[in-house]
Amino acid sequence: MTAEPHSFDPATEDPRSFRAALGNFATGVTVITCQSGSGPIGITANSFASLSLNPPLVLWAPAKSSQRYPFYMAAEHFAIHVMGAEQTDICSGFARNGDVFDAFDWEEGSHGVPLINGCLSRFECTRTAQHDGGDHSIIVARVTRVTTRPGKPLTFFAGKYGAIEKVS
Repeated sequence: MTAEPHSFDPATEDPRSFRAALGNFATGVTVITCQSGSGPIGITANSFASLSLNPPLVLWAPAKSSQRYPFYMAAEHFAIHVMGAEQTDICSGFARNGDVFDAFDWEEGSHGVPLINGCLSRFECTRTAQHDGGDHSIIVARVTRVTTRPGKPLTFFAGKYGAIEKVS
């Protein structure tokens, strides 16, 4: 039996209700890395999307309230790492702290961008545009290099990490 739907105006309802409704959309999990003035920095994000195949464009949206926000808004180059189901620890680490690189296998790529090894897909990017997005900003970037491997993706649904099987 299906529960009765709850309809509401997100502008007047408790913001947690809106967040819970958004949490019903399962997403992949990424870690975005860039170089800051004091070294490499990373953040876990699920606000990633493909935008265009030609030219190869992607976007993501950092929260303006994040202490790491200014670094990403200033970064001309960064990398987006699509994480595998076995990489929950990496995502949890970067969700709490932007400087946990010592705990993971990574290398420095072109333009000094930190590149996490072993993820499902890695997109090395050059920023092309920034847009206001309410309490977030939207960063659009051209993908300059892709590294990918097979595997199960790490997902995020209703506030929890999970995994799904690929369907043939």
